[in-house]
Amino acid sequence: MNARLHRCGEHAVLVELDRLEEVVALYDALVADSPPGVVDIVPAARTVLVRFEPPARHAVVESAVLAVRPAGGRRTTTEEVVIPVVYDGDDLADVATLTGLTEREVVAVHTGTPWTVAFCGFAPGFGYLIGGDPRLAVPRRPEARVRVPTGAVGLAGEFSGVYPRESPGGWQLIGRTETVVWDIAADPPALLRPGVRVRFTEAL
Repeated sequence: MNARLHRCGEHAVLVELDRLEEVVALYDALVADSPPGVVDIVPAARTVLVRFEPPARHAVVESAVLAVRPAGGRRTTTEEVVIPVVYDGDDLADVATLTGLTEREVVAVHTGTPWTVAFCGFAPGFGYLIGGDPRLAVPRRPEARVRVPTGAVGLAGEFSGVYPRESPGGWQLIGRTETVVWDIAADPPALLRPGVRVRFTEAL
């Protein structure tokens, strides 16, 4: 693991990595055995932000992070979310063409493999899901939509995701769900958090 550490303010260290797989492995290792004083661990596509509180210091946290030896694969999690999806997205036919699958095969492949939230971003409650069938890796749309409806389920690159609210977006939309993935009144507000496993099912 080639980690570059950057101090962020008085109480955080940003760990920069080369690959998403390294981010996932380091995040899992730090969550499983957090260094003393660490209060929050936030993964992204190529970084992990480690926040701490005194009496912990930068040097101590940095040494603890560098001493971590992440496991080779993602650890088994017990939390799983099932998300029923109506597969009638505007881009379903385009995804079928891009992948060489039929529309029914796209649905079968999307529901046939469990996904895992790698990190969150873009909007509150938007989880970037990885681990799906590699045949579903498709590019973003050439032009983003001005409005993507709440609950839209999409694909982009290796990721799948659920739009937590209406917003612009350029992902390939394959379906929609009524599952609420962001609720400010809930505890926690985000249904899809790093490490949570997601299984999509077809809503009939």
